[in-house]
Amino acid sequence: MLAKEIMTRHVDAIGPDARVAEAADKMRQLDVGVLPVVDDKHLIGIVTDRDLTIRSTATEGDPTEDTVRSVMTPSPVCCWEDAELGEVSRLMKHHQIRRIPVLNHDDALVGMISLGDIAVVLGDKKLSGSLLEQVSSPSEPRRS
Repeated sequence: MLAKEIMTRHVDAIGPDARVAEAADKMRQLDVGVLPVVDDKHLIGIVTDRDLTIRSTATEGDPTEDTVRSVMTPSPVCCWEDAELGEVSRLMKHHQIRRIPVLNHDDALVGMISLGDIAVVLGDKKLSGSLLEQVSSPSEPRRS
């Protein structure tokens, strides 16, 4: 099975020069925790609700002034739309990510795949649980 067969299409994205407050509001309206960051249809980053909290709020930034570019994760791990599901799963496990943007061969964002999408398609609770466990293995907190 290919990525394009299970991905969520028509993914809402945000521009890098949008303000953090705009990204947070868009996430609230869409009821999502992640937005791809695109510049001229090309994916340049990804911003999560955690990014907004850790990189803006916790550092006493100003969400009406801080840009998405300043808090996003640049160059996110992606997959091609014609990638096999096994390859997508391997990328998610290796990089410990729960969502992966899907690109076409013009490098344009065409969709997103989540762990939930894979679990539904696999229909195998044991295999889905194994993937979730590998992606979610805990890390030690950094202490200052």
